[in-house]
Amino acid sequence: MIEASYEVGFPSERAEKEFHKVLSKASKKEQQRILEWFDKLATDPKPQGKSFKFLKGEVSVFQYLARFRIREGDWRILYDIDESAKRVVLLALRRRGHHAYD
Repeated sequence: MIEASYEVGFPSERAEKEFHKVLSKASKKEQQRILEWFDKLATDPKPQGKSFKFLKGEVSVFQYLARFRIREGDWRILYDIDESAKRVVLLALRRRGHHAYD
């Protein structure tokens, strides 16, 4: 097993609470798959494949800038990477659609 090289967390208690509130709206199976990304991002914050995308434009979440997204089914995990602190900052979980990147 590959050891985690990045810490995965939230920028604030408020962001974590909002993430889990939205997560509770997903099915149990979707919740499990979304939570599995926490470990995956800890080992590789920029994974290969269609799930990962560098966001063009500015997506502001809780005064932070989301620069990356992971696609898991109909859900999008918006996050940023602090390379100097080796930290993945989870900013938002949103359902795919018109307002996913607002």
